[in-house]
Amino acid sequence: MVKQGDELSQRTKQFAVRVVRMYATLPKTDAARVIGRQVLRSGTSVAANYRAAGRARSRAEFVAKLGIVVEEADETVLWLELLVDCGIVSRKRMDPLLIEANELLAIFAAAQLTAKSKAPPRTS
Repeated sequence: MVKQGDELSQRTKQFAVRVVRMYATLPKTDAARVIGRQVLRSGTSVAANYRAAGRARSRAEFVAKLGIVVEEADETVLWLELLVDCGIVSRKRMDPLLIEANELLAIFAAAQLTAKSKAPPRTS
């Protein structure tokens, strides 16, 4: 499963740091605060839930926790796009963070599919 201190764990933590720093630079408007809090929550949750996946007690729990990581990464992409689409942050300024968010989403979605395909069949 996931080893603490692995490269992806560090990458998600760095992503969370970048999200926090981006949030701190947002304008103090109502829209920026609302969307900013959402991206702050989901963006930092990617790292936290990936770390939790590393402590999964079974393959099924690992797959479920990866599912949460995928959902949070996807939600983060949405909020980052909204910040751009609403004109709160420029596309040029947001692109590096959006690229990383989309790459993490792709990695975790692929990992989830792989983990699901290796999971033992469920018995009812």
